[in-house]
Amino acid sequence: MSTLLSDLGADLPLIAAPMAGGPSTPALVTAAARAGGLGFLAGGYKTAQALAGQIHTTREEGVAFGVNLFVPNPVPISREVYRRYAREVQAEADRYGLMLPEEPIEDDDHWTDKIDLLTSSPVPWVSFTFGIPDRAVVSALRRAGSTVLQCVTSADEARRAADAGVDVLIVQAPAAGGHSATLTPARPPAPVRLTDLIAAVRGAVTLPIIATGGITTAADVAAALRAGAEAAMVGTVLLRTHESGASAPHKAALVDPAFDTTLVTRAFTGRPARALRNHFTDRYDLNAPAGYPALHHLTGPLRKAATAASDTHLIHLWAGTGHRQARAESAANTFARLADQP
Repeated sequence: MSTLLSDLGADLPLIAAPMAGGPSTPALVTAAARAGGLGFLAGGYKTAQALAGQIHTTREEGVAFGVNLFVPNPVPISREVYRRYAREVQAEADRYGLMLPEEPIEDDDHWTDKIDLLTSSPVPWVSFTFGIPDRAVVSALRRAGSTVLQCVTSADEARRAADAGVDVLIVQAPAAGGHSATLTPARPPAPVRLTDLIAAVRGAVTLPIIATGGITTAADVAAALRAGAEAAMVGTVLLRTHESGASAPHKAALVDPAFDTTLVTRAFTGRPARALRNHFTDRYDLNAPAGYPALHHLTGPLRKAATAASDTHLIHLWAGTGHRQARAESAANTFARLADQP
């Protein structure tokens, strides 16, 4: 067992991934820790105040945990291209009487406020995705006592993260569900096996590695550890657990025979993300421009309304390639299966 996790009291090399938008609840993070692993709160799409509330709730449980943030790395989109796509998607919004934003909305996901929160009220681990924070931010978090982790999708990104002074790398393979951590979202990562990606990163830098992307079985965990990872981070396999905050239609779709394929699409948010294929991806994937966070804000009201109506044709059903392994059970049972415990 690596000291990377054992220093925080973990007995298993397993980590619950941060899944923004609802799935990663304080209950799921707490359950992961009590099962012998570790969990991450998802700071994305929250105000600093909302994140502070989840941190407080998790601290009250007396467990170690991490927090993940989105680094501002916008993908610009012209008003003309945005409006063209908005007109197409508006046809779906009309079903719910919605008027989608006519102009691109750009923001930084409350970046400064969240960094201020985490430096003034530190948590054991802080991880970043979508971009690499500058060295000053990394240094401030480390001075506050946090271990800093960076999600990367290539050896080149790993080198850049090491240069920024991070402590640990989270190496994400393309099989992962939800958004790719790529630093170049206009060019999604090429297909590569997780074990091969770990080997490439190990050849480029000496930092400890946490493996993620398509890990849904005990064999997957063992393979990642053999390849040189210190631990395995899992997300999709936890989506149907009792502690997950994923919506009911999302949980049901993961095992619905009607949804048998995943694909990487930017149709929902303008960034590449792996989801179950549905009507929305079939209709809009080929025409969807790169443009984040503008497209995220464009489709957000529609996705929220569709979720409330259990309309899985229009929901962003984030899922990794191993989504059929997700079970309706406690997170502790999922961790036991992944650790190959009786």
